[in-house]
Amino acid sequence: MTEVHVVVPEGIDDPDRPSGGNNYDRHLIRGLTLLGWSAHEHAVASPSALAGVVERIPDGAVVLLDGLVASAATEVLVPQAQRLRLVVLVHMSLGHSPAERAVLFAAAAVVTTSAWTRRRLIELYSLPADRVHVAEPGADPAGIATGTGGGGALLCVAAVTFVKGHDVLLDALEAVSDLSWRCDCVGSLAREPEFAGELVRRAREAGLADRVRFPGPRTGADLDRSYAAADLVVVPSRAEAYGMVVTEAVARGLPVVAAEVGGLPDTVGHGAGGVRPGLLVGPGDADALAAALRSWLGDAELRERLCRAASERRASLPAWSATASAIASVLEGVAG
Repeated sequence: MTEVHVVVPEGIDDPDRPSGGNNYDRHLIRGLTLLGWSAHEHAVASPSALAGVVERIPDGAVVLLDGLVASAATEVLVPQAQRLRLVVLVHMSLGHSPAERAVLFAAAAVVTTSAWTRRRLIELYSLPADRVHVAEPGADPAGIATGTGGGGALLCVAAVTFVKGHDVLLDALEAVSDLSWRCDCVGSLAREPEFAGELVRRAREAGLADRVRFPGPRTGADLDRSYAAADLVVVPSRAEAYGMVVTEAVARGLPVVAAEVGGLPDTVGHGAGGVRPGLLVGPGDADALAAALRSWLGDAELRERLCRAASERRASLPAWSATASAIASVLEGVAG
């Protein structure tokens, strides 16, 4: 049996702080275990805690580190790269960071969750291309969403933060307030509480409090019910390396309206007929987002076409077993 030490952020299973990265890490550890790896999980909350963990790992061990923990931990990890076989899993690059560059150069291998992130890291830091790999997230099997049939049930699944673009979404929704819709913004309000509080206030003052709802984070069956009740998923992010919410939507046959940023266009992909299962708009462009929503809400033929493309794209989504196999291959190469 092959061993790997997996270092993840503390709170990986906290239902009040769900994230795509945490979900990825949890699926990965399960997948490696199913492939016969002995995965020793270490959850850390600070650089000092990380130092204590890696110092106790035996010489020559393979260590897979979540980039959220590793990317800024230069003083801890660069010296340890002399005795440990470090693999850094980058969900989202810090961008132009000397600390991240030093850590990634010290690592034996780097794994990204999208081809876009791989290209970006190679361009940013001139990393050797043969040491940077891709392991895209899988998609959990899910039933087709029933929705309302009318297109007006909108869903945004993300922590309510500036980078996720909820303010852009609210501006767009105000611009289409003459149409019939409701929007649930499912995600933590605690990451950036001032930003979230301002959005709730703005929605109330715009007379949209009963149409734009902020129920907080949902996971498991509660999140499944949110998807099942939706007609369209909106992803207005200002930055996104992959965008797992897109595959969560498409896995249920739900089209998306998403920002054309980072890895999102690749994640949205195309149906078998070459039609995208959704619409792409410029990041931070509330007018473009409003126009896309108006088109969706007002054009039944467009809705039917995008739903059909989503069903086609659904059939091509990767499984989590493929994600684990891709990373296992990298770990095997490092171990060898």
